[in-house]
Amino acid sequence: MSDFEAELRAVPEKRYHHLHPFNLRMHAGELSEQELRRWILNRFHYQRHIPIKDALIMAKLETPELRRMWLRRIQDHDGAAEGEGGIERWLRLGEAAGLRRELLLSGEGVLPGVRLAVEGYVNLCRLGSPLEAVAASLTELFAPDLMRTRIDAFEKHYRWIDPDGLRYFRIRVDQGRQDSGEALALVLDWARDRADQERAIAALSYKCDVLWALLDAVDRGGS
Repeated sequence: MSDFEAELRAVPEKRYHHLHPFNLRMHAGELSEQELRRWILNRFHYQRHIPIKDALIMAKLETPELRRMWLRRIQDHDGAAEGEGGIERWLRLGEAAGLRRELLLSGEGVLPGVRLAVEGYVNLCRLGSPLEAVAASLTELFAPDLMRTRIDAFEKHYRWIDPDGLRYFRIRVDQGRQDSGEALALVLDWARDRADQERAIAALSYKCDVLWALLDAVDRGGS
């Protein structure tokens, strides 16, 4: 492993939201039904913007090969047909937790801090360089382990949620591993000088801040 790759991996190791107190409480089974529903509703605002930010990234890629690779990410979330994809699976998670699909889709109840955090990430992908936009996605390096932890926690502590609602997490284990591997290879290839490497590290750090700020808002939402 190169020194640069080690630096990249160290960012989410120290700053990824798996360390946030709200996530720690979630995985320890300490959230109330109201708190868990608030997280599902607000996190959906982030989920529905994933294909939007990926479309912005794809528009920056210069070769058909790279665009085809990134297009798969959009299809993973939007689905190849009605009723498929990660967004649909998150809606079903919400329904399994007792939230109406219409409420999730309306955006009603999304906290201002969550809106600002998501807008900041989308703007990074819109305005940043291809290197910065792709580097920001490297939080996926830690996503598979987080998904496995989350599945175990939900099955153990939140049995009132229909197990079918957990399909989003189960599928993201393999998707996250593939996505992060592809993105890491691009960043390592593109960031040849120290200035580019520092820009990539800063973008990944910013993405960690976005996810942390989102949970800060959710955690304070009940106060």
